[in-house]
Amino acid sequence: MRCFKYYIISLLSVLMVIAGSCKNHDDHPGAAIKIDLKTSRFDVDLYGLDTNKIGPGLEQLHSKYPDFLNFYLDTLMGLGIRGNYNDTVAGIRQGLRIYLTYKDFVRLEDSIKTHFPDTKISETELTKGFQNMKYYFPAFHVPKVYFVNTELNNLPAFTLDTSIIGVSLDMFLGDNFVPYTQVQIPNYLFPHIRPSYMPVSVFKVVYSSLYPYVQEDKVLLDLMLQRGKEFYYLHKMLPETPDSVIFGFTQKQVEWCNHNEAFIYNFFIHQNLLFEKELLKTIPYVNDGPFARGIGSAADSEKLTPGNIGSWLGYRMISSYMDNHPDIPIKAMLDMKKEPNILLEEAKYKPK
Repeated sequence: MRCFKYYIISLLSVLMVIAGSCKNHDDHPGAAIKIDLKTSRFDVDLYGLDTNKIGPGLEQLHSKYPDFLNFYLDTLMGLGIRGNYNDTVAGIRQGLRIYLTYKDFVRLEDSIKTHFPDTKISETELTKGFQNMKYYFPAFHVPKVYFVNTELNNLPAFTLDTSIIGVSLDMFLGDNFVPYTQVQIPNYLFPHIRPSYMPVSVFKVVYSSLYPYVQEDKVLLDLMLQRGKEFYYLHKMLPETPDSVIFGFTQKQVEWCNHNEAFIYNFFIHQNLLFEKELLKTIPYVNDGPFARGIGSAADSEKLTPGNIGSWLGYRMISSYMDNHPDIPIKAMLDMKKEPNILLEEAKYKPK
């Protein structure tokens, strides 16, 4: 009887763990908010055109994408078709037809379809992110998401007004996709070309549409705090996403930063960099790069110090500010226009 009792208790414990895991999986702030995320595979529709009758196919495509087709053809791809869907137009005959028939471009689209036979996983993550967006920004209108192929133009995600977000599937095919090396994407950007980074790219462009990054005539501390706000926002929109993915770091780089936070902060203090304005001296610390100037070097085999280390430190400062001001909503913090030294002081930032 005692064994049976222990068995029941153990079984209940297991069920509670399973239930807790299921709860945590959906326990993001906006989980209860209902949204209708509309997505389309524009790349599949475009490459499904009859290449012997491209003009008529574009007419049909325009009826499905009236607010996007011309933007894609003319603004993104620079084909100059301008709504003249006639097979004799130079932009179709000498431009689009090549994209749709030349073997390398066709092979790229085939690779996209292999890596993304569907986009269900990405849509699930995006839906959660937009639920959180509605939670923190109730007036926000969820845009349509069009998955496209921009022929390796290094444009992972982009916005069209506020109604459409384009996601370039060709920029999320993973480390082993050989053409990335051929178009000279550096190794330190490989974390950005994985499928897991897609939601981060989407919410980065959402953020930049609301809070444009300003670098002219700004001291480094201001740039760090601007980036810090952006990464704080990304953590709130995508709370289940690991730091290594959100920052585009390797896991070893994340661990190195976490273990050396005080050292990193003191480096900027001792080098008198926080109030430096010269862009050549400041930009490397808030942009992606192979290593952190002055801390790491090109000779380091593991490159443990990410080039974007100033942005990471800015995130830690903003996190400290929010920890010390728990009553301030995220939107109010993002909206505030405080001098960087005042914001840092109010953050009570004390790295360990």
